[in-house]
Amino acid sequence: MPLFDVYPLYDVTPVSGKGIHIYDDKGAEYLDLYGGHAVISIGHAHPNYIKAVTEQVNALGFYSNAIQNPLQQELASKLEQLSGCDGYQLFLVNSGAEANENALKMASFKTRKKRVVAFKKGFHGRTSAAVAATDNPNIVAPINAQQDVTILELNDIDAVKTELERDDVCAVIVEFIQGVGGLDQGTAEFFEQVDALCKANNTMFIADEVQSGYGRSGKFFAFQYYNVTPDIISIAKGMGNGFPIGGILIHPNIEAQYGMLGTTFGGNHLACAAGLSVLNTIESENLLENVNEVGTYFVEKAKDIPQIKKIKGRGLMLGLEFDFEVGALRKELIYNHKVFTGGAANKKLLRILPPLNIEKVHVDEFFDILNVALKKITETVK
Repeated sequence: MPLFDVYPLYDVTPVSGKGIHIYDDKGAEYLDLYGGHAVISIGHAHPNYIKAVTEQVNALGFYSNAIQNPLQQELASKLEQLSGCDGYQLFLVNSGAEANENALKMASFKTRKKRVVAFKKGFHGRTSAAVAATDNPNIVAPINAQQDVTILELNDIDAVKTELERDDVCAVIVEFIQGVGGLDQGTAEFFEQVDALCKANNTMFIADEVQSGYGRSGKFFAFQYYNVTPDIISIAKGMGNGFPIGGILIHPNIEAQYGMLGTTFGGNHLACAAGLSVLNTIESENLLENVNEVGTYFVEKAKDIPQIKKIKGRGLMLGLEFDFEVGALRKELIYNHKVFTGGAANKKLLRILPPLNIEKVHVDEFFDILNVALKKITETVK
């Protein structure tokens, strides 16, 4: 049967990967600066990852959440240690959308309210409440639109205050660095005032760290650049280096009850093994330090490219904004120079989301290629 045709695809077929490179079915090598939407955190085919997943699938790949699974607690303990989110509780799921769905459900359970406040250009997933809180009407079906969501301008604290004081908002959900929307960020003052307003109005503050979490921003979580304490933190993407896994971190003042949340596949043995290998590698290879060092180096190199009008983001969650739409540039990079990059809702933005163990030599290689590609694109436009 045919596949349901919803993805516009590049004519490239990856068959293997190693580190920051992937290889197609013709043997060509590509520099991967996108990591499949920021999913590849510790590099393709990392030996720690291969060993952990192989050993676990040879032992026990799956059983449901009806039995003891010590790997879940091991993962939770390592996550608490590395993230610094002391006392938070972990609920494991399979994806970012599922994480945000459960975060919103948890907020509604806790507050007994149902309206959600989200922000322009935000992206939180494609399922029920998560997609309703996403600022893209093209992917919101009528069944999703029945959710009670108010979408506000980022940094409009007066609007947030007005909405929360109506006393019907269960959650404010925010990306501290917007992903799909184009790497925009709120101000420190805004985020900290939103946090205070949530606490004053019995509203859960949800940090969507699905893309920005796990060290990508230069801190373990992007919210840690600010003086805020989220009630719920959603995680996924880089969490499993390609294995489907997600979760929510739940503040200790929220009490669990049997049956409140549930999942068949979430937190399975194989997913936990993959997740642990990522955390152990982030720790053993000092990847947060590398993110900051290489991210700073990347930004400095980008400043030397006159066609780049703005550099956005933090760490290795970066965007290069031009004064033209980048669709043709991305095609030039992937087809003629073998470099994967990302796009955004902002059509003039090139997104850079490489594995966290990228090296400066790869950055040099990219900018050498980018200069050549930009010259060709400019000549084509003329």
